[in-house]
Amino acid sequence: MIRNCLGAALVALTAGAGWAQDYPVPTITLVTHSSPGAGGDVFLREMAKVLSPALGATVVVENVPGGSSAKALAYVAQAPADGSVIYGTTPTFVYTSLLSNPEFSYKDIDPLVNVFEDPEVLFTAANSGFETLEDVIAKARDGRGRWGAANPASLERQSMEMLKAAAEVKAGIVTHEGGGDMMINVLNGSLDMGVGEMQELSAQVEAGEVKLLAVLSEERLADYPDLPTVKESGYDVAVRKFRGVAGPKNLPPEVIAAWEAAIPKLLDSQEFKDWYATNSLIPAFMPQEEYRTFIEGFATETGDFLRSSGVIN
Repeated sequence: MIRNCLGAALVALTAGAGWAQDYPVPTITLVTHSSPGAGGDVFLREMAKVLSPALGATVVVENVPGGSSAKALAYVAQAPADGSVIYGTTPTFVYTSLLSNPEFSYKDIDPLVNVFEDPEVLFTAANSGFETLEDVIAKARDGRGRWGAANPASLERQSMEMLKAAAEVKAGIVTHEGGGDMMINVLNGSLDMGVGEMQELSAQVEAGEVKLLAVLSEERLADYPDLPTVKESGYDVAVRKFRGVAGPKNLPPEVIAAWEAAIPKLLDSQEFKDWYATNSLIPAFMPQEEYRTFIEGFATETGDFLRSSGVIN
């Protein structure tokens, strides 16, 4: 496990600005199932920088990879329900619960608030020779395609499966524990294409190492207006990735209230906005009751899709 501590000195930075709170515990551990450098890890570490002074508590980030989020789910489900351990949610924790029947599932933790929608982007190496998504699809039609996704129980993996079905090709989809490993295999040519988020890809795009092919959202990205959607490329596939937080069951009302008050302020803060705007993250705050309903609906829709596609019974 890797822990990144952000000192309590951060609390003093904005305490005088009137939006620091008196959180019930002095230290909050934000748990991610992602490996260091992956989208979930980056999201929590960037949020921690402004969350610490907003809540009036020291914030640390802890990586608990393994089992496509199963280990992180178990860690959080068994943690004290006092607001000291909070989990960074993505669709993975629902997919893992439905696909592998882990000891602790998404039903054993409680959604707290949602923060962002995080569009998924298809990409290739700049020197791959592929100019468009159709170029990658064409190779797959010859039975030679190799595509990458972060882990077996993920929205990214399912989006690739959906694209493969829509394009009627037989590409091999190679899964990885984290986005960093997949990136290496795209850059070295082992994979024709990968799928990820802009917070993972932006440095490689700026360095000219990665070429974006299409975005898996309903609309184009504001920061990349020339990047087509997958639907515009001729394949009826779009997915919605959320990024929020959850905790153990029966969190105290004061913890829930603190998070519901802090997240809208974070989204409005210029420091945080400077980061998320350049990473194509879309603010999508949901308070707890709304987020609970959303997660239940997402789980139902995902289960229906997995059953209809024959992945689960």
